[in-house]
Amino acid sequence: MTNNKLIPVFDGHNDTLMRFRKEDNFNFLERNEDGHMDLLRCREGGFAGGLFAVFISNPKTDDTLKSFADFKTADGYSAPIIDSISLEYAQQATMQMVAGLFRIETQSEGQFKVSRTAEEVQNCIDNDIMTAVLHFEGAEAIDTNFYSLEVFYKAGLRSLGIVWSRPTAFGYGVPFRYPHSPDTGPGLTDAGKELVSACNQLGIMIDLSHINEKGFWDVAKLTDAPLVTTHSNVHAICPLTRNLTDKQLDAIKESDGMVGLNFGVSFIREDGQSDANIPIEWMVRHINYLVERMGIDHVGFGSDFDGAKIPDKIGDVTGLPKLIDALRASGHDDESLRKIAHGNWVRVLGKTLKSN
Repeated sequence: MTNNKLIPVFDGHNDTLMRFRKEDNFNFLERNEDGHMDLLRCREGGFAGGLFAVFISNPKTDDTLKSFADFKTADGYSAPIIDSISLEYAQQATMQMVAGLFRIETQSEGQFKVSRTAEEVQNCIDNDIMTAVLHFEGAEAIDTNFYSLEVFYKAGLRSLGIVWSRPTAFGYGVPFRYPHSPDTGPGLTDAGKELVSACNQLGIMIDLSHINEKGFWDVAKLTDAPLVTTHSNVHAICPLTRNLTDKQLDAIKESDGMVGLNFGVSFIREDGQSDANIPIEWMVRHINYLVERMGIDHVGFGSDFDGAKIPDKIGDVTGLPKLIDALRASGHDDESLRKIAHGNWVRVLGKTLKSN
């Protein structure tokens, strides 16, 4: 359980479920020596829950792109557009990771719960039960007739990124480029526009973290839900394609949505590089910019634990209190910290998910 002295954190993004694909004996309930998260370390860090992502790397290229060294340009880097994956492969991989999530729940003996409503999330936080909301990072496992969308919704899917950083039947993800704007290609396909409508009808939150700028504005025009990016940062500080322009931040605020701070160092550093020896205050700078631009009700965490290189001074999930302490030192009171740590996520989930 979380330490009652810590402010509970509900986090917008982690990739821990990928470990069920890579490790035969991965056990989330036991302390692990590698990776960023397990139940015991989560308790130590005040991690009360979050969006647990299903991300599917290309089986031929393992395209997680943790390093941009091979794609250097004169002033940064420019990675190529990444190959798409098949529906069949995506569905098989997705089933394995979703099953892994439910095995955690079953084996935890009440310590861990998959939540389907904002009320369930809040109840878990209040009662020291770690909680997960099932999220797909990219819609490759969704067919264009949306049969699988309905099935996955019944299984617990409540948050969906239309794309990761590669094309799908629904839209176009941003390639990893620095310095560059997120305006890198065309907008949503017709099927993508239908997917937005289907998610709105079911009550599935749409994540705009990896979509390009034209796709972002297409969703903004079509959706009746708050605009959300679960793990993105400030383009004005770090001009990476994956970060958000001021215009995008203004639209997110206007929709009553929110942004989760990505802990990935290449999203934080002004130079977009991957050196993890950075001060925590650089993370605070992004948070404070978001708060000043959008207001305290629209900012949270989206760590990308187990999916990105994070600052050495955070290390893993046990480092979350260090970030909260740094935010407190920068002038945030306990009320503001509770909003950033979990309250804003619960609010946005409440405005998006259906209470059924």
